[in-house]
Amino acid sequence: MAAKLYTPGTHSGIEPSQHLSGRTALVTGGGRRVGAAIVRALHGAGANVMIHCNRSLTAARALAAELESARPDSTAVIACDLLDPETPQRLIGQTHERFAALHLLVNNASSFYPTPLGEITLADWDDLLGTNLRAPLLLAQAAAPELRRTQGAVLNIVDIHGLRPLRNHAVYSVAKAGLIMLTRALARELAPEVRVNAIAPGPVLWPEAPMAEEQKAAIIDKTPLHRHGAPADIARAVLFFASEAPFVTGQILAVDGGRSIGW
Repeated sequence: MAAKLYTPGTHSGIEPSQHLSGRTALVTGGGRRVGAAIVRALHGAGANVMIHCNRSLTAARALAAELESARPDSTAVIACDLLDPETPQRLIGQTHERFAALHLLVNNASSFYPTPLGEITLADWDDLLGTNLRAPLLLAQAAAPELRRTQGAVLNIVDIHGLRPLRNHAVYSVAKAGLIMLTRALARELAPEVRVNAIAPGPVLWPEAPMAEEQKAAIIDKTPLHRHGAPADIARAVLFFASEAPFVTGQILAVDGGRSIGW
């Protein structure tokens, strides 16, 4: 399901460069929010980008068209459900078919919603564990031969709540904790050819569900930098791991304004 990708540096808050020229990245959940910021940053650095989406096809196509206007034939869009068992091979295969290589897999797509104890269902478990843990594992497995060939990297977008649980979000917290351990396990399994790291965002973007201003203020009050961040902060960290950290693997970088130490 081809479409196209972003004008470097214009909206990402990151100065354009070309240090990823000739590289190809696959970003899951890349059509909106933090995923879109990551896509823009990678494209702005010269990479070709496959944008995965599920329900955000319109947004993903708009993003691709924006990026294509800056650099034609540098992006594509694929819409598919990460819970479909055929998706991992399909995503990796179509990325390679479109760009003839894969250098970076960014597992960004995520389900997020509360699961209060006493109300948790098997469907909640399957969805939250499926998108946040199973899909990244199977995508990394499918991508491993190509990433070994290209001496590439995997980046998992985890969460500070994979280290300190979020109240009423037990299943989500467990899923992200699993993804943190998966990051470390894959770093050992795929070394020495492939580096695997993770980024743990803090308050960089409020959830889409309505959130009381007092609740936001309480979170900021417990964040040592006393402000929220932005998706561009995560995108900068992605660029660091993608091109400036050749001797770093198995690490979890919190990009959270100190939230993980300010509880």
